[in-house]
Amino acid sequence: MKIALMDSGIGLLPAAAAVRRLRPDADLLLSNDPDGMPWGPRTPEDLTGRALAVALAAAEHRPQALIVACNTATVHALPAIRAALEPDIAVIGTVPAIKPAAAGGGKVAIWATPATTGSAYQRGLIRDFADGAEVTEVPCPGLADAVEHADPEAVDRAVAAAAALTPRDVRTVVLGCTHYELVEERILAALDARGRAGLPPIVFHGSADAVAAQALRRVGAEPAPAAAPTGTLSVLLSGRPGALPATALGYAEGRLLGAAAPAH
Repeated sequence: MKIALMDSGIGLLPAAAAVRRLRPDADLLLSNDPDGMPWGPRTPEDLTGRALAVALAAAEHRPQALIVACNTATVHALPAIRAALEPDIAVIGTVPAIKPAAAGGGKVAIWATPATTGSAYQRGLIRDFADGAEVTEVPCPGLADAVEHADPEAVDRAVAAAAALTPRDVRTVVLGCTHYELVEERILAALDARGRAGLPPIVFHGSADAVAAQALRRVGAEPAPAAAPTGTLSVLLSGRPGALPATALGYAEGRLLGAAAPAH
C-alpha cells in the first residue's frame, strides 16, 4: 500500500506521521514544492497550477491515495486535483475540524492564516458546522513560515500574538493550518501563560488523524498500528527525487518519518 501526501512544505508532516502510526507497513510518498513555496500569497489560479503539478508528480508513482495536506490548497485546488486523478487515485482534502470542535461545547477559536481568516470559505464552514457555538477567528501572520523554517523565536512571537487575540475562556482551539500542529505544545504554553486558573484544559482539534483515517478508508484498509515497520519513505521536491528537508527533523513527526527505510 502506498499513500502520497502533498503540501508546499513540511505542513504534511503531521498527517504523514499519523498514517505511519496507523500503518507502519505503508509506503509513504511526500510531494512538496520548495520551488514555489509559500502557496498562501499566490493567486487562486497560480496556486492551483502549482498544487496540480505537485499532485501529478506524486501520481506518477502510482499511490492508492493522495492526501492534500494543506488547507489553502484544499480550498483552491481540490476540484482540479480530483478531476485529474480520481477515480484511479483517491484524493482526500484537509478542512478545519470545526464540527467536532463545536460539538464539545463552549467557546471555540480557529487559528488560521491571515488569508483564510475571515474568508468566505471559513465563514461558510462556521455557518454550516459550528452549530451555534461562539467562534473567534484568530489570524496568525507569520506562524506557518516560522514553523516551515524551524525558527523557534519567530514561532514564539507569532504564537504570542495570536494568543493575545484568543479569548481567555476559550474551550477549544481549531488548528486551521497543517503547519500549526507541529507546534501544538508551544501554542498551549502561550495560551496557558495568559492565565487560565479554574478553567478546564484547552482541547485542540487538528486534521492529521482524521485525514489519515479517511485515506485508509478510501483505499479499503484497516488501521494496523502493530504491523511490521516495513514502510518506505520517498520524497519529491517540486517533482524531483530528494530527501526530507533538514528542518523536518526538528520536529518529532519528521524524526518518526526519517526513521523509515528509504525507497529503492
